Amino acid sequence: MRAVNFLSLLEAKRDGQVLNPEALLWFVRAVTKGELPDYQVSAFLMAIYFRGLTPEETRALTLAMRDSGEKLEFPPDPRPLVDKHSTGGVGDKVSLVLAPLLACLGFRVPMVSGRGLGITGGTLDKLDSVPGFQSSLSRERIIEIVQECGCVICSQTESMVPADRRLYALRDVTGTVPSVPLIVASILSKKLAENLQALVLDVKFGRAAFMHRHENAMELARQMVGLGRAAGVATTALLTRMDVPLGRSAGNWLEVRESAECLAGRGPADLVELVIECAARLLLATRKADSLEQARTAAREELHRGHPARKFRQMLAAQGADLEAFEARLAASETAAAVVEVRAERSGFVCDCDGKALGELVRDLGGGRLQKDSPLDYHAGVDCLAKPGQQVATGDLLGRVHARDNRLAEAMRARLANAINIGDEPPAPCRLIAGSI
Repeated sequence: MRAVNFLSLLEAKRDGQVLNPEALLWFVRAVTKGELPDYQVSAFLMAIYFRGLTPEETRALTLAMRDSGEKLEFPPDPRPLVDKHSTGGVGDKVSLVLAPLLACLGFRVPMVSGRGLGITGGTLDKLDSVPGFQSSLSRERIIEIVQECGCVICSQTESMVPADRRLYALRDVTGTVPSVPLIVASILSKKLAENLQALVLDVKFGRAAFMHRHENAMELARQMVGLGRAAGVATTALLTRMDVPLGRSAGNWLEVRESAECLAGRGPADLVELVIECAARLLLATRKADSLEQARTAAREELHRGHPARKFRQMLAAQGADLEAFEARLAASETAAAVVEVRAERSGFVCDCDGKALGELVRDLGGGRLQKDSPLDYHAGVDCLAKPGQQVATGDLLGRVHARDNRLAEAMRARLANAINIGDEPPAPCRLIAGSI
């Protein structure tokens, strides 16, 4: 491939020109080899953010990123290879419940996940709060665990889609996370490298999502579904609201604990609904069910049999977790150094539980990142959240703040209280799942 003047490439995209596939392939290879400084890559990402990419450019970028490293190659097996990806939301712990459920439904799930972006927690950050858990695995070990256990949740290997790892980290700290073509390329490059047969996408919109507007989320979903299908993967997308946290907790360990409760049959209704719908879409896409309702019933029954809870622990153990320490931590009522409660000052109905405000609160407690190398407090967060529509009396618990010390916990108490509004009338019901593609 001929040499490219990257400054000219950067200027062309800054000015809104369409780049040819060869230029984008050169860019991805240069990123992979570390031949471009962060400031130039960041400028290119910003140019894409403002100028966008055509569908042809997005496809070229995605496939170049997919091919920038090794892919997962699985042996012949009657169990379909499937996965799920979410564009990110506050309290979104669906993957932790869904992966073991899918394994119990007869799938193989090589779930390559990422870390937190912005105010949303990453699946790997949540699992890193489990004692001994190893998210970094070799390609051979990923394949081995999937074949033996049926599911794995891990980071991409050093040699798998290496271009995305650098771009992913830079997007988080350059304000370019919400770019539709960059989201498409990041998500699908990793998923296509898994050699999947079917993929379900949870595309979120609302004040606590990267995409605030339904129309933007719809466009993102359409692009990902179209590109996924063009690459030979049976791809579907759900459009889900992210104005309030999913479930009643947000924060790494607190979300693992809530996931374990969901696997034990005690999960919050919104979390259970989304887990079941994701599983049902994959059952239908792989022809393991004849109708969506039949698929939902099969997924719901399997979740309540208890098998996925055991499968989750099998997966954790296969990835190095200390199950005895894990169970002891689950049994503890709290693991943070300081926990403070927020209680209702009046009776009425919860009208709002501001997901954006709570995501920022968790981040500022140390549960999220302001910079790509920021350390995390895995025990920080909020739980026992009151949700819209819930009736409360004066003195009822609205939520708890978990922090590393009493001073920080007390400082965040008012922010939690301000995020939950109580009115005289219940709010109008609002469906979590707004549509599908």
